[in-house]
Amino acid sequence: MQALSPIVAAQTTGESSFDKVWSYATLYDNKDNRFIQKFDLSGRLQIDSAWFDADQGEFEDVLWRRFRFGFKTILFQDWVLHIEGDWDLNESLGETYNRLTDAYIGWHPGKNWYLKILKQSAGFTLDGATSSKKLLTLQRNNLTNNLWFTAEYFTGATISGTAAKRWAYKAGIFSSDGSNELSHFEAAYFTLLSLGYNFAGDLELDNATIRVDYVYNQEDEDANTRDFSQVLSLVTKWEQGDWGLWTDFSAGRGYASQSDLWGVALMPSYDITPHIQLVFRYTYLKSVDNNGVRLGRYENEIVKGRGDEYNEIYGGLNVFFYGHKLKWQTGLQYSTMKDAADDGGEYEGWGLTTGLRVSW
Repeated sequence: MQALSPIVAAQTTGESSFDKVWSYATLYDNKDNRFIQKFDLSGRLQIDSAWFDADQGEFEDVLWRRFRFGFKTILFQDWVLHIEGDWDLNESLGETYNRLTDAYIGWHPGKNWYLKILKQSAGFTLDGATSSKKLLTLQRNNLTNNLWFTAEYFTGATISGTAAKRWAYKAGIFSSDGSNELSHFEAAYFTLLSLGYNFAGDLELDNATIRVDYVYNQEDEDANTRDFSQVLSLVTKWEQGDWGLWTDFSAGRGYASQSDLWGVALMPSYDITPHIQLVFRYTYLKSVDNNGVRLGRYENEIVKGRGDEYNEIYGGLNVFFYGHKLKWQTGLQYSTMKDAADDGGEYEGWGLTTGLRVSW
């Protein structure tokens, strides 16, 4: 896959110094041990510097975007225990702990299926199903930001795997409450179904994946999800050589005050070298009723209101020092929001974000 090519390149071009540094994250590795075969430290550290200038105001800041730390261990050959916490380095000392992210037990008896229980990522849509470690842009696209459940980590159970080499599937059920640790089951639930097929062999491409994600979310005012009772997403990934095109066509049925919403995200990319990548993105969202669309992360620092039609054009440069494990990303975007209700959601402006991404 094109998105993984920088990783492969970094590991095969003699960059042994990176290999050596990252190997310190593995504290124990012995496949012959009956009880514990491997113990790795896991986590990510991300920092952003953002400048946004809009007709409605300005925003400028340097901040720690994410810091997560924990461990992942393989037990009894087929079992996985993964525990990782999220800390806010922008807060004062003693107030940095936010929550547990991953806190699950996994069973992986073969190559074709994998069972996870307890707290884990509930990924759907193009960027929602992509780890923040491996995003091709600094922030997830605004279609994902509106439809995906941005809390991301929920207590539940999933089964995923592959079939006949071309099919990939995932099915899960989750508690939708907002507990910072394991769920208290104080809200309702949502289900996630995902089915994908790779046409690469038929089309003579490196990758030609089409995936459908469907979410049914039981309505509950205490849920830590977006207020959509159903979300349907069609994701495609086309890759050949240095070129790639990822797309997302998604829609959601809102409840309570949330309007129905639909949108599209198109993201072409080109690898100039194995270590330098250009990325472009176009995002469009439209809500059926007024005030159904949210702005993106940094745009929302300037305008808190909502609108009904959003457009964004993004151009980015990624520099991979050690694949996705160590990279520098920069993105320039121009975005607009229409606000038919004229109640504080209008936006038009430019934004520049640059940041370092480290993961282990």
